Amino acid sequence: MLLNVARIGRAHGLRGEVALDLRTDAPQERLAVGAVLQTEPAGSGPLTVMRTRVQQGRWYVTFAEASDRTAAEALTGTTLVVEVDEDADADDDAWYPHELAGLRAEHVDGRVLGEVVGLEHAPAHDVLVVREPDGTRTLVPFVRAIVPTVDVRGGRVVLDPPGGLLASDAENLVVSDETRGTEA
Repeated sequence: MLLNVARIGRAHGLRGEVALDLRTDAPQERLAVGAVLQTEPAGSGPLTVMRTRVQQGRWYVTFAEASDRTAAEALTGTTLVVEVDEDADADDDAWYPHELAGLRAEHVDGRVLGEVVGLEHAPAHDVLVVREPDGTRTLVPFVRAIVPTVDVRGGRVVLDPPGGLLASDAENLVVSDETRGTEA
């Protein structure tokens, strides 16, 4: 199975260095000097890590195959992937996006709320993309308080959404006085 490690961002400097948008919890292992990474699209790689550095929490990498800015710019948007054994990383609290896509989304009371169609990486945390029965695409924060159960083998995720999070529950939207602001 191919695991998405990072997406190549913009070129940085003149010597082929690129910024990375990480998608792995183990960048030190996946992006070690000498590591050869496959790419999507495949025609952009494989790429060999020559040098890495971290500056203010952001990863920068230079690949042997891209020694100048022009070559680095051509890699923008390329996804770095590695082949992994699905059973090797058996963590009870971690899932790959392909494992979540297609799962039935159920409310804690058993009602079917829709289907998980993807996972997106937001700045604060990941969000599940749920297609509700009417076709509405809803982003659900992938946090334990809202998604208490992920049952990949059972083909479902259980949601405990606050009122108004889902389009089908818009009439129950709860807005606190703090979010409304005070009237003068």
